Amino acid sequence: LVCDAEHLPFPDAHFNLVTVAFGLRNMTHKNVALAEMNRVLKPGGKLLVLEFSKVAKPLEKAYDWYSFKVLPKLGQWVAGDASSYQYLAESIRMHPSQEELKSLMKANGFGHVDYHNMTGGLVALHVGIKC
Repeated sequence: LVCDAEHLPFPDAHFNLVTVAFGLRNMTHKNVALAEMNRVLKPGGKLLVLEFSKVAKPLEKAYDWYSFKVLPKLGQWVAGDASSYQYLAESIRMHPSQEELKSLMKANGFGHVDYHNMTGGLVALHVGIKC
């Protein structure tokens, strides 16, 4: 089903689990989408958000160099599309940090939220439970 994450076509308390991987970053109104995901979850249901995140401080300079200098060139070479990879690097920087996303999830109805950094924070898995 292809649908708008800000207006999910499902009844309240319908699912035990909602997942989104590398998509929340591209949603215009993250708070609305998170509230919708919460709405369609049953009490005790879980939201799993896998997304690019903020890397650990020691990795920032190298990651920025790679993201803005190397990644677009690789995108051009491999896919013939540097601009999409430039957008990827920019959208990652615009996405909320781990703590900011945790707060946003709590503000939109999730009672317990935690996150798990992977690869030095390059990617994080956020887990929210509807209480």
